[in-house]
Amino acid sequence: MGPKFLAEVLKNLPVNYNPNLLVGFETSDDAGIYKISDRQALVQTVDFFPPIVDDPYAFGQIAAANALSDIYAMGGKPLTALNIVAFPLDAMPPDILIKMLLGGAEKIKESGAVVIGGHSIKDKELKYGLAVTGIIDIDKIIKNSSAKIGDVLLLTKPLGTGIITTAIKRGAAGQADIDNVTSMMTQLNQIASELMVKYSAHAATDITGFGLLGHSYEMAAASGVTLKINFACLPLINNVIKYSMAGNIPGGLNANREYLQDKVQLSSPLDKAQSDILFDPQTSGGLLISIPSDKADSLIGSAAKHGLQIYKIGEVIQRANYSIVVD
Repeated sequence: MGPKFLAEVLKNLPVNYNPNLLVGFETSDDAGIYKISDRQALVQTVDFFPPIVDDPYAFGQIAAANALSDIYAMGGKPLTALNIVAFPLDAMPPDILIKMLLGGAEKIKESGAVVIGGHSIKDKELKYGLAVTGIIDIDKIIKNSSAKIGDVLLLTKPLGTGIITTAIKRGAAGQADIDNVTSMMTQLNQIASELMVKYSAHAATDITGFGLLGHSYEMAAASGVTLKINFACLPLINNVIKYSMAGNIPGGLNANREYLQDKVQLSSPLDKAQSDILFDPQTSGGLLISIPSDKADSLIGSAAKHGLQIYKIGEVIQRANYSIVVD
């Protein structure tokens, strides 16, 4: 489902006015937040999709990490998860379903949350994901709509999962690249989330199906600013340029490019393979964090102590003609 289609649908839905609903879908934020006391609120999200790797256990891990990421993007702590399964009973052995659910359950356990059930249906195509509920202190909510002029932009994972998983589907990816991208997609955004709360980040979002520029646009538009991104500073997954040049382009990439064509200014002379990465739909991507400039290095240093590399990729500037500028 492309961003243009989703935007058209959402604008036709009624706006919620419940006073306890602190974050709804109006700013395309990562999760909904509902107040349950003067101090705390629930954080809720759901996500599911067809397999993007061949290993069912790894796919289960990736789907769980991807669903959890929306909770982490808000600064929340996951509590419970519900499995959502569509399974072709006549075409696949039950062992595949068992391995997939096991992968998801173990990743949920790693997050400190617990799987409490779910729902399954018979379908022609395998799909899996989770609905996740978390908790958050009301005074620590990090939205996508609060980026401030002068902030530094940080990214917590390299880009290119959509292109490489497309190569995997076509049998064109090498085993080392398969192992590398799988490891990245199964990595939780938990540490990055905890650190962005600790260092008082202004805004954040996770980079998933709308790509780096799609989710950056949502942050810029909701915050009333422009995000200036330095392409040379972007972390890229090994060999992603090679796979892009070979034509391993996911369908969602072109939909993202079409939707953003009048919202983004590409100032630097990028070739097609490079620009493809900016629009590439990610699965279980990193967090894009907008943080005060005097706290960015502290967050990066603390992350390094946990073995996590975080990258400075740009800055927040005053609203210009375009929501996103790539130099």
